Amino acid sequence: MSRWILPARLPRPRLPANPVEWCAAVVVAVVAGSFVIRGVQLAADLILGRWYIGIPVGAGALVAIMMWARWGVAALRRRSDRLHGVRLALPTLDMMSPTAFEWAVRDLMARDGIAARHVGQRGDKVADVIGRDRGGYVIVAQCKHTTTAAKVGARVIYEVNGTAHPVHGADVAVVVTNGSFTRGARRTADDFRIHLIGREELHRWASGAVSLQGLLGLTTPLRRWQRLRRTPSLLIRHTSTPKRAQR
Repeated sequence: MSRWILPARLPRPRLPANPVEWCAAVVVAVVAGSFVIRGVQLAADLILGRWYIGIPVGAGALVAIMMWARWGVAALRRRSDRLHGVRLALPTLDMMSPTAFEWAVRDLMARDGIAARHVGQRGDKVADVIGRDRGGYVIVAQCKHTTTAAKVGARVIYEVNGTAHPVHGADVAVVVTNGSFTRGARRTADDFRIHLIGREELHRWASGAVSLQGLLGLTTPLRRWQRLRRTPSLLIRHTSTPKRAQR
């Protein structure tokens, strides 16, 4: 249950790999930029110099923007409807590859009405899925697929804290695993207000018993002064207790 639920996007363009490619990229950018600037100038002269052209063009642009916004909302609703019945069992998640697990998290977020996209790849700056829910929250998820007996340590939490908000603009940072977390990771996540979704919470979410918004407590629209929310104790409680504290 991953890429075949929703088609994957085309790979992102990569950065130039050597000086020759950088030079070619700069030349292309300069030429393209000059054409764009000249086109904007001609369009502005035409529209501003002839009001009988400017008014219809402006009205058409406004209508186009409104239609584009409605199309985006409708597309999100269609995706959510397609994934409405998605239910994933823990054994299915355990058998996935790490990349398939990331796509499954993306699909579960989309099922809950979150405009989510998969960004996990080399150089992803500690983010695998980024989404925006209807309340305005930007949710950045780091996925850690592991064996059920393994535990995610505090180092991952430090990495997420260093990039979630500064790099990705997160209002809510989440670490999702099919395993569990060390005591050090739970304490660090509580200090940094990072949400932890371990095996118990993942089971409730993936099975459809609760939405991600309900699991994270995102029950009210985002206020401008709100940033990373404090982690509720519910999200860091696990059924199994580590034999000894790990850091």
